[in-house]
Amino acid sequence: MVANLTTPLIGIVSTTAIGRLGDATLLGGVAMASVLFDCMFWLFAFLRMSTVAFTAQSLGSGEMQEVRAILVRGFIVAALIGAGLIALQIPLAAILFGAMGGSAGVTRAAKTYFTIRIWSAPLALANYVVLGWLIGQARATLALSVQIAINVINMVATMLLVLVFDTGIAGAAIAAVIAEATGLVIGVLIARRLSLGRLAVPRATLLDRAKLMRMLAVNRDIMIRTAALISAFLFFTAQGARAGDVTLAANAVLNNFLLISAFFLDGLANAAEQLCGRAYGARDRVGFSSATRLVIFWGFAFALGVTAVFALFGPTLINIMTASEDVRHGARLYLTFAILAPLLGVFAFAFDGVYIGATWARDMRNLMVLSLVIFLTAWFALRSFGNAGLWGALLVHYAARGGLEALRYPALFRATFR
Repeated sequence: MVANLTTPLIGIVSTTAIGRLGDATLLGGVAMASVLFDCMFWLFAFLRMSTVAFTAQSLGSGEMQEVRAILVRGFIVAALIGAGLIALQIPLAAILFGAMGGSAGVTRAAKTYFTIRIWSAPLALANYVVLGWLIGQARATLALSVQIAINVINMVATMLLVLVFDTGIAGAAIAAVIAEATGLVIGVLIARRLSLGRLAVPRATLLDRAKLMRMLAVNRDIMIRTAALISAFLFFTAQGARAGDVTLAANAVLNNFLLISAFFLDGLANAAEQLCGRAYGARDRVGFSSATRLVIFWGFAFALGVTAVFALFGPTLINIMTASEDVRHGARLYLTFAILAPLLGVFAFAFDGVYIGATWARDMRNLMVLSLVIFLTAWFALRSFGNAGLWGALLVHYAARGGLEALRYPALFRATFR
């Protein structure tokens, strides 16, 4: 469960460290840049998702050589995408920050963070592959170890560089690069050990046309699905930025609450990806159905727990995340929305895991695009309520995602296991 949110947690640590400096402009800058990296790397999260599904399915069908091939293919794709992001960083930054609409001070601070952390792109994406490969084999402890290492190194380096050596936003970005690089080294060493020192894959296996075409088709659909999801969160952040630096910073603080709840719910989705993927590969109808029910049950259990914690300790957590009184006040105004989010997100996270495990990528793509349309429609209807209406539309999006996938699930299950 813990081993799944490295990139957002890096953003949380950066936001918290800069927040302790008490400058709303700097906090807004690192918040904006962190959200952009969350979304940009998230766009390529198919590297983790498809790796989990294909690895679990290969285990279920007994194709052990294919398990190694999946890892190597993932590394190649991660390297190509990461290099492309670095090469295109200048126009990419201009487009992204222009679209966000932040103030001059916030944008200047965000660009400083962006131009340094972008160098972690190939490393972060390769870490997605390692994480997916380990989760796909149900190596949760090893996956957890890698993620803990990345986050502990990031936390220590960020605190030292930002709060001790006073390097500001640049220090937070440098810490992220150091953490991702160290995590990848650890991940490769673990993968090599699990493969008994034999990570090399025969060329014919690596370039198997049928496997490659299926991987590309699934990755394409997951990428479009993720782009639709990212669009909703980028729109949310952009509207907050247009409301002013304090509102942007307050929303960034509350966004950390959403990430904390996702910390649990997405962990259960990872379990669904592995369990359902393995059952799918083995053509185990009963195992697939049981895994789905189990993940939904525990999803509601954890959501209730997280909701209770937010309700009881929300104001205290806000005070920890920022020293600005204006930002604290703004965050408390909309805390109720963050408290409700975990319960509304259970179906969304659980069925995401089920759909990925079964590689129902096309349906997942179509339902997410429809959810984006519902989100934008809700915002248009609620826009007169300002930031409260924006948060209300986001909760509608959570509910729509899960509800649509839940309604579509029975037909897909019957078609898959008939």
